[in-house]
Parts: sequence; structure tokens; C-alpha cells
Amino acid sequence: MELRNSTLGSGFILVGILNDSGSPELLCATFTILYMLALTSNGLLLLAITIEAQLHMPMYLLLGQLSLMDLLFTSVVTPKALADFLCRENTISFGGCALQMFLALTMGGAEDLLLAFMAYDRYVAICHPLTYMTLVSSRVCWLMVATSWILASLIAIGHTMYTMHLPFCMSWEIRHLLCEIPPLLKLACADTSRYELIIYVTGVTFLLLPISAIVASYTLVLFTVLRMPSNEGRKKALVTCSSHLIVVGMFYGAAIFMYVLPSSFHSPKQDNIISVFYTIVTPALNPLIYSLRNKEVMGALRRVLGKYILLAHSTL
Repeated sequence: MELRNSTLGSGFILVGILNDSGSPELLCATFTILYMLALTSNGLLLLAITIEAQLHMPMYLLLGQLSLMDLLFTSVVTPKALADFLCRENTISFGGCALQMFLALTMGGAEDLLLAFMAYDRYVAICHPLTYMTLVSSRVCWLMVATSWILASLIAIGHTMYTMHLPFCMSWEIRHLLCEIPPLLKLACADTSRYELIIYVTGVTFLLLPISAIVASYTLVLFTVLRMPSNEGRKKALVTCSSHLIVVGMFYGAAIFMYVLPSSFHSPKQDNIISVFYTIVTPALNPLIYSLRNKEVMGALRRVLGKYILLAHSTL
């Protein structure tokens, strides 16, 4: 089989879900709406957390970072997919593919770690409220954020460099929404069994360990909440934690399917649907799940929007 050199001048063809769908126009409109929703909701949440002093707390700092990651994650994938469909141009350069893979892995890995840190934050806040400001101080919170970004970036650059140095076959058609490791390995003309084992180990370490920590944290939180004498306090804690668990279930379920399950469980159609879920759907839903069920966030959003509406009226 003829090989092509992996040079920056070479290109891939992305054949994503929009090209294989029976109703591509409807799907394109849906993706556009979800992307605009993700931009608006995450942007407003970031604005409220930045401006409102009431939200300058570790929990909301972590939530702001989650919104930033979601905003960047969906922006790495969705505009390219929509532009390709509308312009009937599905090519992506070798360098562009490498950059997209690096950014997607970085955002996904950082969110993976951040969700575990958010679970720890809720565990300390509910189970050890008297020592909360010591155990989750501003310094500790920023350390969590930095750890998420740095570790994810290091893992992403390692996997991107190795994957993009593989010899690829003559047909460079990626049947996927974006440049990701699993679909690219299907194009490699070298034995990738050892590398697939490395990906599996990385997936278990980066996904199953954090989700185990999350389950342990929320199990302890549940035991503590059930012993609370105050019905209002119990309800508030359950609402906060349930919203976190919804986000965790959506994100980790899709990520485990892509990076932990063996390749025999994968098909291009399934992988496309899963990738849409964690790159387009989840970033749009996350801020709604958090803000609609949190009185402090909703109050801050109303105050921020009120200020800007008044400012707009005063300038007219």
C-alpha cells in the first residue's frame, strides 16, 4: 500500500456526521443553535463570575474555568465543521489537524481533571465546612486550575506528536467530526497495537481514576447530607451535587467510550455521535445545568444583565 509523507503540505479530508447524515441541513441548523447557545451561556457565566464579587469564591472560580474550557473546546470543533459543510470544503491541513487534536485533547483532559477537583471542593464544603477556607483556599484553588491545564497540555502534546508522526496510507479520509486519535489510528500503515495500549492506560489513568475520586467524594457527601437537620440545607446541597453529577455523567460517559473501550467496540457512525455529544452538546448544556439550579448564579446573571441593559439605555 502506498504511503504518503506526513508533511505540513499534506491534507486530510474530514467526513463528519454532517456529511453522513440523512438530514444534513437540519443537523447543521441544530449545531449552529447549540454553538450559539454555548457561546452565549458560557460567556455570560464567565462575565458574571468575573464581575460579581459575591461569586469570587473557590466553587465559582472552578465553575468559571469549566465554562472557559467548554467555550474553547466547542470553538475548536464546531466552527470548522459548520464552515466545511456550508462551503462544501472538507479538507484540513496536516498542521491544522495536529493543532485541532492538541487543543481538543488539552480542553478535554483539563475538563476531566477539573471535574474531579470540583467534586473535592463540594466534598470539603459540605462534609468539612468549618475548615473549607483552609483546605480550599484561593491559592489551593488556583493550584487545582493550573494542575488541570498543565497536565492536560503535557499529555496532549505527547499524544499529538506521536500520532502525527505515524505513517498514513494513501487514503487520508477521516470519517470523524474532528482530528482525534482513534479515527487517525485507522489510517496508519504501521502496527499501532502498543500505542493503543498506551492510550488505554492513559485513558484509565485520566478518566477512571478521576471518576473514582468523584464517586467517592459524592458518596461521602450523600451520607453527610442525609444526616443534615435542616431541610433547606439538605435541599441546597442535593441540588448543587446533582447538577455536578449530571455534568460528570455526560462528559465521562462519552470520553470513556472513545478512549477506554477497545477499538472493536467502535464504528465511524457511533464515534461521530459520541464526539458530537462531548464537543457540541455538553458545552451548551453545562452552563444551563449549573446556572438554572443555582440561586446565587442566577441572581448574579440578572444583576449583570440589568447593569448592561441600563448602560445601553443611557447611551441611547
